[in-house]
Amino acid sequence: MDISYILNELGEDRDEYFRAVSPPIVQTSNFAFKTVDDLRKAFENEYGGWLYSRGLNPTVEILRKKLAALDGAEDCLVFNSGAAAIFASVLANVKAGDHIVSVKDPYTWARKMFDEILPRFGVTVTYIDGRSITNFENAIQSNTTVIYLESPNSWMFDLQDLSAVAQLARSKNMITICDNSFCTPLYQKPYEMGIDLVLQSATKYISGHSDVIAGVLSGSKQQIERIFNSEYNNIGSGIQPFNAWLLIRGLRTLPARLERITRTTQIVIEFLLSHPRVEEVIFPLHPSFPQYELAQRQMSGGCGLLTFTIKTQSCETIEKFCNSLKHILMAVSWGGHESLIIPKCAGLQRADFNAELDIHRSCRLYVGLEEPEYIIADLQQAFDVIKVLS
Repeated sequence: MDISYILNELGEDRDEYFRAVSPPIVQTSNFAFKTVDDLRKAFENEYGGWLYSRGLNPTVEILRKKLAALDGAEDCLVFNSGAAAIFASVLANVKAGDHIVSVKDPYTWARKMFDEILPRFGVTVTYIDGRSITNFENAIQSNTTVIYLESPNSWMFDLQDLSAVAQLARSKNMITICDNSFCTPLYQKPYEMGIDLVLQSATKYISGHSDVIAGVLSGSKQQIERIFNSEYNNIGSGIQPFNAWLLIRGLRTLPARLERITRTTQIVIEFLLSHPRVEEVIFPLHPSFPQYELAQRQMSGGCGLLTFTIKTQSCETIEKFCNSLKHILMAVSWGGHESLIIPKCAGLQRADFNAELDIHRSCRLYVGLEEPEYIIADLQQAFDVIKVLS
């Protein structure tokens, strides 16, 4: 399907709502029935119609159709956070005694689930360096049911060969789950590479305005319906109609925003690479990236998230740099209109800072929709502040 059709028309039957250009927000908890037989049919197949907005809702339905089409998937569910999408996708595919293979250093709440929640039910996890298919082969056990991927992941942007992992998993009857938040479906389509379930934080680029928290899970109709009838409705984690409407609004401008962010990011990367206080810049689609060839093969764009390492022996210098930024905000997440930064040392006690570890001296920068000169000027003045510091 043409992307313009998906974003502007798919799922939108304007004849049903007064030819309004923007779809209505069906802000209702409940749906009424004319006959007992109609109600009975709804009980028997909640996935097939309107019963209760915890499950299906007309505004959410429009969004689901668009997001599934963008992923090239048969169907999708929209959750009230990316963490909920992760939890439901994994929980739906494990039972007591099962084993999961996960890439190392996954998203915080995925790791918490793997380390603290699932072990209570006898589910174990092995973390691996996902850059080598051999590591997956060696980690698989007789009870492995799920392979969990993030490509690229959040700080170091390690990639996995998605087609190769998908082929391996299917040969052993295992489910693959991939977090695609970094790229969005516009720049990478894991489902079309054979991944079973693809998730993303819609809080980020899909929303684009830093005013919605949401998660997306796409896959086959069979998988999505199974999750809908169990984890999705049991957890009660479906997105609300108003937030779904805001995400539809965000989708309208997604290509334009990603194009601008991508262009600006390239300019900011070149500035950082040329700066004497920057030791390294990590970005999947820069030629210096170790997996650049794989990135080019799997990804058609890189958006605005990068990591750079500051030349210093001091945690205080990094803190001074970040505290001196006047326009780039210090905050988690990414994908909105505003540029953001987060230093790795913010997650450490100062006594645990080790300048010998590059990651401890790193900052994750998200490039937003501001003019590149505006972002660079702010970075430069913060670098000027630490010019004389070690």
